[in-house]
Amino acid sequence: MDSEICLHNATILTGISLMKDCAIHIKNDKIVDIYSEKRFNQKTFSDKTKIIDVDGAYIAPGFIDTHIHGIGGFSAQTASTKDILEMSEILAQYGVTSFIPTIGASPEDELIKKIKAIVKAMGKENGAKILGIHLEGPFLSETKIGAQSLDGISPVDLKLMDRLWKASKGRIINMTIAPELKNMRSLAHYAIEKGIVLQTGHSNATYDQMLEAIQVKILHTTHLFNAMSGLHHREPGVVGAVLIHPEMSCEIIADGYHVHPSLVQLLINSKSIDQLVLITDALEPTKTKLAEDSAIYLDKCFKRKADGILVGSAITMHDGFKNLISYGATINDAVKMSSVNPARIMKQDKLGLIMPDYAADLIIFDKQYNIINTIVNGKIIGEEVK
Repeated sequence: MDSEICLHNATILTGISLMKDCAIHIKNDKIVDIYSEKRFNQKTFSDKTKIIDVDGAYIAPGFIDTHIHGIGGFSAQTASTKDILEMSEILAQYGVTSFIPTIGASPEDELIKKIKAIVKAMGKENGAKILGIHLEGPFLSETKIGAQSLDGISPVDLKLMDRLWKASKGRIINMTIAPELKNMRSLAHYAIEKGIVLQTGHSNATYDQMLEAIQVKILHTTHLFNAMSGLHHREPGVVGAVLIHPEMSCEIIADGYHVHPSLVQLLINSKSIDQLVLITDALEPTKTKLAEDSAIYLDKCFKRKADGILVGSAITMHDGFKNLISYGATINDAVKMSSVNPARIMKQDKLGLIMPDYAADLIIFDKQYNIINTIVNGKIIGEEVK
């Protein structure tokens, strides 16, 4: 059955500009048009059209989280399709309309089970859409392993990569790798052929090795500053390569702890805003209580009890969005980092912008940035998150 909605009396953040006193016309799962309030008053709608006055609220493209492990007690690490679908519903409450479940380094048999669980969930979501799969491993540096599992780390193996690709039915969108590893160039060519976005992360690459990586289209970076070779005045490393080369893009965890807010400001001032992507890297206990016997604890972010190693954040995209603004980002820049850029960098056409023929994936929030509703594929599914 056709559905039609018109949201009016809105301040629209299109992903390109801010437009006051506007309306958005949605039919089924697509944006039909955006126009001024004056033109809205002159429009004739059918009796079936639901007219909603948003009373001056902001409307922005839905958040797209391209790096998330879990939330609300559910995880992409459990090889459970139910968990992935529960994540979808919870994420929509926090303004996320699309996400890429992230699987950490695991032995092959476990990795394949986790991949298949995500594939099985795709198309069955009642909340945020599953775009595909992010593999954070297994081709990572043992010297920058962070909280990853050592038994899941592997040398570059194209036959293994092909088995993972086939298990995913071609649904691997992005993959975190250490470009200094032997045979990485062959993997890069494989990724180019399959359309996989390779990201440098958990890497001890030198600056020269990063230059070689750039030449084979390894242009995106996983949680910049974390689990990678840092900036030194005689060896710029991974961080230096990202700062120096404008063609490189990067993820940022904006929880105020993984990356100091002043460094986020530095990035906003020194790189094109189009190359910055807000992520959460959130873990299963985010927005819920940790089990008493948990191996991790919460101290601004999640840390491992055994050694205090950072293992992931405890924020949502909504939290990160508000933090970016508190750090000095403009609201337009925050929209680009949380919606526009992840869609473009992950090659997701018709997502991340408010334009005709784009997916009707939207957030409505008040002037204090509290979420009023989330809309996915033209369906209003969220209620205000207190």
